[in-house]
Amino acid sequence: MVKRARSHVRAASAAMPGFIKPQLATLRMKAPAGDYLHEIKYDGYRIQLHLDRGKGSAFTRNGLDWTKRFSAIVRAFDIPGRAIIDGEVVVVHEGRTNFSELQAELAGGHQKRLLYYAFDLLWLEGEDLRKRPQVERKELLKELIEAHELQAPVLYSEHLEGDGQMLFEHAAKLNYEGIVSKKADASYRSDRNEGWLKIKTIQRGKFPVVGFIKDPSGVAALYLAKQEGKELVYMGKVGTGWSRTVSSQIRKQLDTVVSPKAKLTRPVRKPKATWVEPTFYAEVEYRDITSEGLLRASSFKGLSKNKSRR
Repeated sequence: MVKRARSHVRAASAAMPGFIKPQLATLRMKAPAGDYLHEIKYDGYRIQLHLDRGKGSAFTRNGLDWTKRFSAIVRAFDIPGRAIIDGEVVVVHEGRTNFSELQAELAGGHQKRLLYYAFDLLWLEGEDLRKRPQVERKELLKELIEAHELQAPVLYSEHLEGDGQMLFEHAAKLNYEGIVSKKADASYRSDRNEGWLKIKTIQRGKFPVVGFIKDPSGVAALYLAKQEGKELVYMGKVGTGWSRTVSSQIRKQLDTVVSPKAKLTRPVRKPKATWVEPTFYAEVEYRDITSEGLLRASSFKGLSKNKSRR
């Protein structure tokens, strides 16, 4: 890769630019067909690496310097030259990237579980690559990683070409967050645009409502659970997805089944909670279940009565 890349370089001594505002993906409901590169969507921190002859910096998507937090990643990207790389820092838990596990790793001041999926090369040895086609930039990135025999925690983000729906369906079955589809011939643009599209997998389920938080006209949040054998286990709360009218209707229904105490097998401390009998089920869309067993990024879709209870 290095030989190939350097053959195109005309300004090897050019100054390295500062932080480059990242390209962002536009949300779509279906994976596109045509000339696209389709990657797994990683659930982590977007990080831009600036590598300068053995020294390096790590910047968040908002340009914050997180080099100290990700020093292990910077050290692992050991190349003698200069480059700016776009990618994602993640922790893999139970076979997929998990944001809650990443937060726990960083909160503990640890870096052993961190991985860096590199998915774009923006600048190399004095040459700004952003106007080059996406597929070329990825090819150069892969060659850079292979030429220097970089190992984990540095990983190259693989992709599929063509119809992304197959990858999306596979990602959904594995409970991944979704996919990102990138136009193969597009340049890198520092804004949210159609060059990158994100298609998210959304999970849906019904959960017993075990409590709620009041607001003046209805509910501010619902506390949810799930049945595990004979146990009723806390699953977190949902606080979005309803209008004022629907919120009021939910409140009227739940007021009919108020309980003096929580019906959870293992009670949780929620000072603002009004507990209820688990008579009603909330239908909820959610992105994931965290390592603590709680719903993540949940949104309310409907309320129904458990007909099996009398």
